[in-house]
Amino acid sequence: MTITLDNPTITPEFVETPEITLTSLAAAKVRSILTERSLPNHGLRVFVSGGGCSGMQYGMAIEGQPREFDAVVETDGVKLYVDPTSMNFLLGATIDYVDNLMGGGFHIENPSAVSTCGCGHSFRTSGSPQQASGGGCSH
Repeated sequence: MTITLDNPTITPEFVETPEITLTSLAAAKVRSILTERSLPNHGLRVFVSGGGCSGMQYGMAIEGQPREFDAVVETDGVKLYVDPTSMNFLLGATIDYVDNLMGGGFHIENPSAVSTCGCGHSFRTSGSPQQASGGGCSH
């Protein structure tokens, strides 16, 4: 039995996207914080934990080195450390720094979030249960 293929080479199309994107403004702010605190070799841990008004919440911390199994994403000399569980929720996210009259802060644009709280610190994904409406934001 002989099988003949018209096109023996099948090449799937892959679109490569960064795991997490840190904007240049956010990278500059992280560098500024690290310089102010005299922590030149540290990085920014970005994580997701349960809680917040929408079920999941973002967190950030400055750390000296990655932990075992962390993904390390480097942008403009700034290292982001992300644990594997958090990476599942942050895949494709963009971290920016916004400074306006109401104050400044880091903002995460997350394609996995199907809803977010008005505070911007908590979110819900399509697979997470919907939280009962409790009124105000308590992230």
